[in-house]
Amino acid sequence: MIPQEIIRKKREGHSLTEEEIKFFVNGLTDKSFSDIQIAAMSMAIFLNDMSSEETVWMTHAMKNSGDTLEWEKIVDSDLVCDKHSTGGVGDKTSLLLAPILAACDLFVPMISGRGLGHTGGTLDKFDAIPGYNTQPDIETFKKVVREVGCAIIGQTSNLAPADKKLYSIRDVVGTVESLPLITSSILSKKIASGVTSLVLDVKVGNGSFNSTIQIAEKLAKSLVNVAKGADLKCEALITDMNQVLGKSAGHSLEVIECIEYLTTPKRDKRLEIITNDFAAVILEPIQGEGGVIIPPDGYLKAVREVCNENGVLMIMDEIQTGIGRTGYWFGCEHEDVIPDIICSSKMLGGGIPIGAMIASSKISFQRGKHGSTFGGNLIGCEAASAVIDFMLTHNTLEHVKNVGEKAINYLKTQTANITKVKEVRGRGFMIGIELYEPAVPYLRAIFNEKILALSAGKKIIRLLPPLVTSEDDLMDGLNKIIRVLK
Repeated sequence: MIPQEIIRKKREGHSLTEEEIKFFVNGLTDKSFSDIQIAAMSMAIFLNDMSSEETVWMTHAMKNSGDTLEWEKIVDSDLVCDKHSTGGVGDKTSLLLAPILAACDLFVPMISGRGLGHTGGTLDKFDAIPGYNTQPDIETFKKVVREVGCAIIGQTSNLAPADKKLYSIRDVVGTVESLPLITSSILSKKIASGVTSLVLDVKVGNGSFNSTIQIAEKLAKSLVNVAKGADLKCEALITDMNQVLGKSAGHSLEVIECIEYLTTPKRDKRLEIITNDFAAVILEPIQGEGGVIIPPDGYLKAVREVCNENGVLMIMDEIQTGIGRTGYWFGCEHEDVIPDIICSSKMLGGGIPIGAMIASSKISFQRGKHGSTFGGNLIGCEAASAVIDFMLTHNTLEHVKNVGEKAINYLKTQTANITKVKEVRGRGFMIGIELYEPAVPYLRAIFNEKILALSAGKKIIRLLPPLVTSEDDLMDGLNKIIRVLK
């Protein structure tokens, strides 16, 4: 394989294979592709586009061209997140969101960039702060994130170096606007930085390089689809950039405005709406996929109070925790919290597909304006009715509450001296066993014992037994799991 072959192939409008894309990216890294050849390839991609599959391969290859960061041994949380904006005149939300999220106990290792076209980038703003180092070594970066909760730096020489080389060429040959190259450039750095969740702020308007809503939507879809193809949790917002965001434009002025926003009541109304205004807070009473994480006592009540104070709806995701899973009809009942909206599904139908939403009287929907795929389905509704009747007549909630408590206490006692077990936690029939090492090998061994269990994160064994499971059957299953863990 030689550079000319794949350049010609893309020039003629053909799709590249994964191996050809890896070859190109390796050529960026080891300099076997000349600058002229890189320019030719970037122009060929710009003119003929790339499929979603090609873009995923490009993103992975550029991510793997250098170092990748892992935060699980550095910070004691899976909440490692980031926000990325496509840029706009006066866009300063990254400077605000990073410390705000850190104050909420999230970790934000943010790899930012410089200006795109006529806009100033986040790093350009930090250059206005005397003594701020946008290019620290990786160990310093990790230390600041661990101790402070956030750090915003530029791309290091060893983090997605192939992207750094490609971008420098794209910038001078006029191919910066290529959607697949923008997508792979942004995401390769984000994935390499080790984040687990990403929010994308795709700007549109005359203060952004996305001049039309159509272009912005296309970019947003490309970013989200490729991120999900790379197993990164990702959502995108399209926001207006037809005027300066905030009251200032200019690097030092924007920094001053951000400091004032964070430390004083001086806040531009539009900037406050973009940065800190919410229509609703959506949360699980117990995080399921996040690792069977039980919030501290009083947490849900505190969220309820904050929502009340700010006129924000509280939406409770009870897909996993609802319909008796924790020993109550809904998980939020453990704190006597009444949300504005409860979302239910799965267990409600006892295996028959159904989705349901329960809303307080202050929420109004016109008939037909809100629904789900299986909402209003007669078979699903009959199944849900039968499930509820069964649980009421068989005292299922008390069974789950009492047997679940016994099971969790038994697991805690029996695993106390198993060195690979970090913690056992749960409520009712929702149980998590956190390990010090990856859970997958143990899940396979548990499966061989004829027990179905799931992971919740890399190191957590999640147990969700049927609510009709007898105490004897549950204890028998737990003993098999304990033997596997020993």
